[in-house]
Amino acid sequence: MINQNTYVEKHSSYTDKIILSNRKKIIKIIYNYLKNKNLFNILDIGSTNDENQSSNIIIKSLNFFKEFNSISNQKITNNFFNKTLEKSITENFTNSEIEQFKSDVVISNATIEHVGSKEKQLKMFQNIIKLAKKYFIIITPNRLHPLEFHTKIPLIHWMPKKIHRKILKFFGYDFLSKEENLNLLTKKDMINFMKDLKQEEYLFFHIRFLFFKSNIILIGKK
Repeated sequence: MINQNTYVEKHSSYTDKIILSNRKKIIKIIYNYLKNKNLFNILDIGSTNDENQSSNIIIKSLNFFKEFNSISNQKITNNFFNKTLEKSITENFTNSEIEQFKSDVVISNATIEHVGSKEKQLKMFQNIIKLAKKYFIIITPNRLHPLEFHTKIPLIHWMPKKIHRKILKFFGYDFLSKEENLNLLTKKDMINFMKDLKQEEYLFFHIRFLFFKSNIILIGKK
């Protein structure tokens, strides 16, 4: 059985190696896309204070930026970031907060699947776009991959969400069985968010694990 603290703070060493490997593939895609675009600052949404090797590795690897900022519902004490704001990305932002944290690039990895309902996920998209000057990047696990990495249980996440949540609760995954803690997305879901927000200029990239597309990378342009 897992609980919130186990999920948020710790991975098994094997799982963390897989996550680290996947994130290195993601870094390569993003690095190559952004590296020659004359960008100054980047804002990370959903930063963590975790000490896992894979935590915050994407933004830390984009070393051509001069300023690194963070918005997270956690208190970030890591002095890597120039500015931090402790706030959920699904809340309303003041004009002052937007102006203070608006950045050339806004990036969020493995966060949107944890903010709750489709309405909150749409609000996250909306806020990220407001905070971006030039580009925004949203990365999330692909619900259509046969293995669900949070639980390591294959295939059951393909079932209707109500059934999936009941199975998770049966196996003791009470925290992850709640929509506010885990709500997986497909590429189609992300396209629908972009349509709702009338965003037309964006691209999708993917990485693969066990031959299937495991992570979705959306890169949008303002």
